[in-house]
Amino acid sequence: MRGRDLLSMRDLSPEELDALLRLALSMKRDGSPALLQGKTIAMLFEKPSLRTRVSFEVGMKQLGGSAIYLSQAEVGLGQREPVKDVARVLSRYVSAIVARTYAQSTLEELAASADAPVVNALSDDEHPCQALADLLTVREKKGKLAGVRIAFVGDGNNVSASLAVASGLAGADFAIASPDGYALPEDVVAAARSWARQTGGSIETLVRPEDAVRGADVVYTDVWTSMGQESAWRQRLEAFQGYQVDARLLSLAKPDAIFMHDLPAHRGEETVDEVIEGEQSVVFDQAENRLHAQKALLAAIMSDEAAL
Repeated sequence: MRGRDLLSMRDLSPEELDALLRLALSMKRDGSPALLQGKTIAMLFEKPSLRTRVSFEVGMKQLGGSAIYLSQAEVGLGQREPVKDVARVLSRYVSAIVARTYAQSTLEELAASADAPVVNALSDDEHPCQALADLLTVREKKGKLAGVRIAFVGDGNNVSASLAVASGLAGADFAIASPDGYALPEDVVAAARSWARQTGGSIETLVRPEDAVRGADVVYTDVWTSMGQESAWRQRLEAFQGYQVDARLLSLAKPDAIFMHDLPAHRGEETVDEVIEGEQSVVFDQAENRLHAQKALLAAIMSDEAAL
């Protein structure tokens, strides 16, 4: 994977995904060698962040490299300066560009113009770094991914899109329940099912949360209103009534099911304190695994020694 972009989970093969997860588990267990000594990444963020920023900065430091954070106010991506010019300038300075943007097309334009690899740290369409951490967490807690039933309750958004494709790549059984008008995009479902046919997994798109959660090994939810959607909060609040993951809904899953959320959570909306603070919740293990999954990714795209 050295020198490769990661703009979408669709950029990976099942073998590459498995190798990344194995490397992440190894780094978490044994520590991180200084594979990126002398390397620097530019972190180009249109959106604010806690987990993404800190995990990438700490990850680079643990790998022996460094990170430079660049906010939209500092760069004016696509406003003060064209995206392609930013990409070409940064390529002269850094070993990789980690970008957190609104439009997926911004990432694609960065990648088209940059000589350095570009990593999608979140866009409105996908969140592949989150999906890597999610599968790392499931594999850690369940010992495998193939045949594991992952139920996602809520919006067919960037997080669920990447998780659906990742589940297809891994041979997991992914089921998502979303209200009418908020389902996963058809192209995402098609891509996830294409991989699932090859790996022995399955992809279900449902409406009733109970149908997705019943018998699940993993129950996952996300906010109903993401950054940039604040004006539609009341409309979304009404549309997602009945989709809250509470103790009643979680009880339909297997007794040893785990509860996941990528955070930050809107407690009282998509889930409740009883669940997120409960014994089945692994949300903070999941947050920690952003660090380990991203270290593996950075090493894979920038280090000769960790080439996948």
